[in-house]
Amino acid sequence: MSAVALTGADFLREHLRARLTLVMLVTIPALFVVASASALSEFATALGGSVGGGSASALGAGWAAAFLSGALGFFQVASSRDADRRLALAGMGPTRVATARILASVLLGLLITIVAFLTLWLSTEIGRPAHAFAAILVFSLIYIGIGTLVGSLISEPLEGSLTVAFVFLIDVFSGPGMSDGGGLAQIMPTRKAADVLIAAGAGQGSPRGDWIAVGLTAAGALALAAIAFWLSARPRSG
Repeated sequence: MSAVALTGADFLREHLRARLTLVMLVTIPALFVVASASALSEFATALGGSVGGGSASALGAGWAAAFLSGALGFFQVASSRDADRRLALAGMGPTRVATARILASVLLGLLITIVAFLTLWLSTEIGRPAHAFAAILVFSLIYIGIGTLVGSLISEPLEGSLTVAFVFLIDVFSGPGMSDGGGLAQIMPTRKAADVLIAAGAGQGSPRGDWIAVGLTAAGALALAAIAFWLSARPRSG
């Protein structure tokens, strides 16, 4: 096994050893999918949206994955910057350190997606389960990008986590199904993923154009995360 794969596995184990991570993995999906589905419907009505029923539960699973991935993505960068620079100086170099971080992030995002999807699957009937799983994964990957970007710019835990939460809240309440679709909804990164997820919750398919947009957005988010990890791992001159 390569040094990158071994280091990525170590990064993943580092996250999963933290009790808070395990607690969040269990409680956040349940909170968003089960407890918040009706609240999402009520907020959507107040904001001019129309999401409800299975679509609201599916959307809750996406937001659970997004919240967890954004928070963990932020702390991956903010709390490990010095350690990553030491690894880079020890011979791995910033490119391989960033690759290992991306590998760990994708695996963590996949784990988060599985937990969120299983919570959704156990709580309600899903018309298009494969579509729902893919859309939830994209929510996770997008917020890995957002979290790592914030972590590369803001190192303080409080300020950084509040910034991620601020972006998350704007995204939630301006996105498809939660508003009339105008204004901020047009520029938020999860817009197409939310469209696909809402359709999957209602048992409907999505057009090819939406899937292409979703794939490109996920790829862009991972590219952004890779750049953020590389910049964080790059040794400072002087």
